[in-house]
This record gives sequence, C-alpha cells and structure tokens, in this order.
Amino acid sequence: MVYTRRFDFPAWGWRSAFEEMDRMKKDMNRLFGSLTGRYSPASGSGVFPMLNLTEDKDRYYVRAELPGVSPEALEIHVTGKNLSIAGERKISAENAKYHRREREAGKFSRIIGLPGNVDGDKIEARLTDGLLTVIIPKAEAEKPRQIQVK
Repeated sequence: MVYTRRFDFPAWGWRSAFEEMDRMKKDMNRLFGSLTGRYSPASGSGVFPMLNLTEDKDRYYVRAELPGVSPEALEIHVTGKNLSIAGERKISAENAKYHRREREAGKFSRIIGLPGNVDGDKIEARLTDGLLTVIIPKAEAEKPRQIQVK
C-alpha cells in the first residue's frame, strides 16, 4: 500500500506522462472554452472516422462510422499492408448562425496498418446507413493451414 502511494503518484512511466499531458490539454481547453463559449466536450483527438479492425481466418474487416458521407465522396486505397480511407463530409446550412456546433465538415484521411499481407484484387467496400465496411481477403500465405498428422 505504501509502495503504491509512493511510486504511483506522480506516475513515472512515459505513457503516464503523455496521459497527464493530454489530461492537462483537455483541462485547459475546457477552461478557455468556458470563457469564450466555444468548448465542446467531444473535443478529443480529432480522429475521424472512428473505426474497428477485426479479422477471421480468411479476411480482415474494417468498419468505419461515416454519417453524412456519400459513397461518391470516398476514396479507398490499399498499398502493401496499409489501407487508406479519405473523403469529405459536407454539412448543409453552412451559412447558419450556430448556437452549438459539434459536427464538423471537411476533408478527412486515415491510414490503417493491416496486420498481414492481403489480396488487393478481391477487396470489397459497402456503405450502409453511415457504416462503411471494407472486407479485405488475406493473402494465401497468411491464411492458417491444417496440417495432417501421420
């Protein structure tokens, strides 16, 4: 108990130091935002779109939340072990007087490192109800093989 109190605060690791800097940045944004009326509690890292990368034995799946983005506004590329998603989200009524603005419009780009080699010729992408699903088949060399015991 004493050891935990003595060596856990302040945190001594690099990761904890960066977490502390991030917390201080959020506190400062909240302080200055409350003075100017422009603070949004959702002002985090600014990463858009939020996504998940999952896999099964044959494929990788990238699912990204893209509300208000049309399929024509998206560009998806695969280069080596990287998937790039770029596009633009447009919001109507840009000339309106905002009382609160939490949804941002504009161009975005994300590059996601894939865990293994992929078959770039068979990639599929679908955008349904604001959810982009990219299905990426694994390269044959990456797929697990069953080995018969003799």
